[in-house]
Amino acid sequence: MTVARIKLSSLSHKDADAIMSQIKSIALSLDVKAVGPIPLPTKIISQTTRKAPAGEGSHTYERWQMRIYKRMIQLNANEQILRQIMRIAVPDTVQIEISIS
Repeated sequence: MTVARIKLSSLSHKDADAIMSQIKSIALSLDVKAVGPIPLPTKIISQTTRKAPAGEGSHTYERWQMRIYKRMIQLNANEQILRQIMRIAVPDTVQIEISIS
């Protein structure tokens, strides 16, 4: 039996959850066993910069932060379910990685 692991990463948790719910509904409609969606740890990238351009003025800083949300679902894969998953319209903010074992 083949198992497909689908990992999503997105800058918006709403987009990632919307795609996961579509994948889960496809799996339920085709009676395929699905485990997940499992939320993976959120990667936080932070950058601190100084507001003053040349070091003069007050010592004030700007703090920028980007969060990368990740989700995973595991499915018993067959050709029919993988074709339907490939037809899902995915926004540009979501990246999908499918591994089959």
